[in-house]
Amino acid sequence: AGSDEAGAEEKSGSAGEGSNAPSSSETASDADLRDVGLAAQQGAAVLGVAMVAMQEEIGVDMAMRMCGHLLQYGAPPVRRAVPLAYGLLSVSNPQIIIMEALSKLTHDADAEVVQSAILALGLIGAGTNNSRVAGLLRQLSSYYAKDHRQLFTVRIAQGLLHAGKGLVTLNPIHSERMLMNPVCMGGLLTVLFSAFDMKSTLLSKHHYLLYVLSLSVKPRMLFCVDEDTLEAKNVSVRVGQAVDTVGQAGRPKTITGFQTHSAPVLLSAGERAELATEEFIPSAASVLENVVLIRPNPDYVEDEK
Repeated sequence: AGSDEAGAEEKSGSAGEGSNAPSSSETASDADLRDVGLAAQQGAAVLGVAMVAMQEEIGVDMAMRMCGHLLQYGAPPVRRAVPLAYGLLSVSNPQIIIMEALSKLTHDADAEVVQSAILALGLIGAGTNNSRVAGLLRQLSSYYAKDHRQLFTVRIAQGLLHAGKGLVTLNPIHSERMLMNPVCMGGLLTVLFSAFDMKSTLLSKHHYLLYVLSLSVKPRMLFCVDEDTLEAKNVSVRVGQAVDTVGQAGRPKTITGFQTHSAPVLLSAGERAELATEEFIPSAASVLENVVLIRPNPDYVEDEK
């Protein structure tokens, strides 16, 4: 009797398992969805590394080394996200080290890595008209002339490079690399996340996602405007490489290798501006970027000639 009961339980258990077991087609689709989700998570993690380290010299060097290891040992979804991380590390700031790394990846065996690397070349040179990046993209346009997907990606990168005829930037970091514009960063991340699967998004029917980059575009000029009349003032401005003066005693120089121009003037990545004359003083801003309100200095005494 006990053996009969045990056999009945086994039969009912096996029948229950059979009724709850998914079909082979459902299992395959679930596995595909799980793989796609895991790939997106891995790509987001790689971009997270770049977000933490971006626009900070030591952090960028450490992230570059980490991305090199990911390229060497990572799974395909991770390798496809690494060029995008390179682009995010140095938006609108074409550094030679990152440029050379991306140039190698534009001839990778994986076509999706190539597409990511080409887009990243456009990102690091966005709005700068950099001649070296322009030359690389021209070579790639002739090399991939018969591959319509790669060629379209090259055209996107060329459009980013010459955005605003070299008068705009996509860099979300501002106020001398102290603050980040979250809206600007959101525009960049939207395009980078859609680039995880470019074949289905930017290179298919969803190319209009590139319009989201308009959230990140801002002028990189310095305008000096009178605080009362709001008229532009042609004030002499010194522009040079920014120097870190935190913790130094006295009044150390904040820029080095400067040149004197008349406002408005273009500011590249890593550059800082200061007024070259004491005739005017900033009304409120301690950082001279974008539009700056100035007023006459009440203590100014004109030099006797």
